[in-house]
Amino acid sequence: MIDHTILFVIALIANGFSALSGGGAGLLQFPALIFLGLPFGIALATHKIATVALGLGAVLRHLKEKTLERNFSIFVLATGLPGVVLGASIILNIPDRPAEITLGVLTLGLGLYSIFKKSLGQDFEPKNRDKKGYILGGLLVFLVGFFNGSLSSGSGLFLTMVFVKWFGLDYKRAVAYTMALCGLVWNGTGAIVLGFLGTVQWSWLPALLLGAVLGGYAGSHLAIIKGNLWIKRSFEIVTVLVGIKLLIG
Repeated sequence: MIDHTILFVIALIANGFSALSGGGAGLLQFPALIFLGLPFGIALATHKIATVALGLGAVLRHLKEKTLERNFSIFVLATGLPGVVLGASIILNIPDRPAEITLGVLTLGLGLYSIFKKSLGQDFEPKNRDKKGYILGGLLVFLVGFFNGSLSSGSGLFLTMVFVKWFGLDYKRAVAYTMALCGLVWNGTGAIVLGFLGTVQWSWLPALLLGAVLGGYAGSHLAIIKGNLWIKRSFEIVTVLVGIKLLIG
C-alpha cells in the first residue's frame, strides 16, 4: 500500500507538471520506477503505458475549449506515428546513453532559447501552412515521434516547440495539441509496441494510471486558466530540468 501511494503521488505531480508545460512527465516518473526496483526496459514500458492516462486526462479538459483543428491533428498523427513505431521497435535493442546525452543537450537548449526569446509563444500567428511548410514540418514531427517511441523524457517538449516555433501556435494551443496527440495517441501507440516487445509491471499500473489521469486534468485546467505566460515559464523550467536529468543519467 505504501508503494502504491508513492506511485500515485509521483504520477500526480509528474503528469500535472507535464500537462501544464507541454511535456516532461518522464523527468520524475520514469526515474522513480527505476529507483523503486524496475529494470530499464520494464520501467520504460510501464511508464509509457501510464502516460497514456496523462493524455486522456488532459484531453478531457482541453476538449471543452475546442482549440484542436481536425485536419491539423490528422497531419500530426500521420507524420508522427511512423516515427513512434520505429523508435519503440528499436529502443530495446540499442544502447540508449548516447541518445540521452544528445537529447539532453537539445532539450536544455530549448529551455534556454525560450527564456531568451521573450515573445515566443505568446500570440497565435499561424505560419508554414503551405506545401513546403507541411513537408518540412512533417519531417520535424516524424523525428519527434521517433524520440517519443524510443526515449522516456523530452519528446512532448520538442513537439510543443515545433508547434510554437514552426507552425506559429501560442503555448496554450501548442500544449493542447501535445497532450491530445502525443500524450494520448502517440504514447498509446508506443505503449502497445513496447507491451508486445517488452515486459510491463502490471501490478503498478492502477496507481500510476489514476495519478496520471488526475494530474493531466489538473495541469491542463491550470494551463487554460493561467494562460500563455504561465505555460511558457513552466515549459522553460521543465525543459531545463529534463535536459540536466538526461545529461546526468
